[in-house]
Amino acid sequence: MTTDTLWMTHRRLQAFIRQPWYLVFTLIQPAIWLFLFGNLFKRIIELPGFGSQSYLTYIVPGVVVMSAMASNMWAGMGTMEEIERGTLNRFLITPVSRGAIMNANVIEQALSTTIQSLIIVLLAWAAGADYPGGPAGVLVLILMAILLGTVFSALSNTVGMLVRQRETIIGLNTLLLLPLTFISTTFMAETLMPDWMQTLTNYNPVNWAVEAARAALTENPDWGDVVTPGAALLVLAVLTVWLSTRTFRTYQKSV
Repeated sequence: MTTDTLWMTHRRLQAFIRQPWYLVFTLIQPAIWLFLFGNLFKRIIELPGFGSQSYLTYIVPGVVVMSAMASNMWAGMGTMEEIERGTLNRFLITPVSRGAIMNANVIEQALSTTIQSLIIVLLAWAAGADYPGGPAGVLVLILMAILLGTVFSALSNTVGMLVRQRETIIGLNTLLLLPLTFISTTFMAETLMPDWMQTLTNYNPVNWAVEAARAALTENPDWGDVVTPGAALLVLAVLTVWLSTRTFRTYQKSV
């Protein structure tokens, strides 16, 4: 299975390398959020209780996590294209491990998310963002982005294999992206949110990723604040990958 996973991952990465402009386009929106919001709302830190010295530094974890979520939400489109072209069905009649097909998808999305996250971190650093947590904090930030990206990639693949309609994936992405982002501490401190929104953040995986990353990036991290939401996100990622694998097996039986 390991060899099959390596070969399938190599195949997906070749396709990724052939379209480098895709990575550029996925970075445009995060750059807009980073620099537009970072400058437009930079005086928010003057509000009592906000608790940050720099708004740009504050929003970096949220923008990285949001970028991972937004780009991975479209994974189901790629799955649908492979179904429509017959590529996926051709793999089903080969000896390649069925798990390797799904694992390669997860690995490719993780590598893409890592590259995107590093670029955003470097862009923000060049603009004046500070990372007191150092390389360890940045590593945790990227790991949280990968885990959240895995959750939404697996969900998108599940929907793609079940409904096989682009409109459904587009509608689902539109429905989830901004509400989940704004019901989190991506752009606003939790203490300044309405009570009902503060309650919802506790059940929002986007907020788990943002809070774990932000805690790790502080000068003296409380690793309990990192591990607890990080562990919850890991469990959710495992469950969604399992769900997408089960859906794939159901699809296999239908062809």
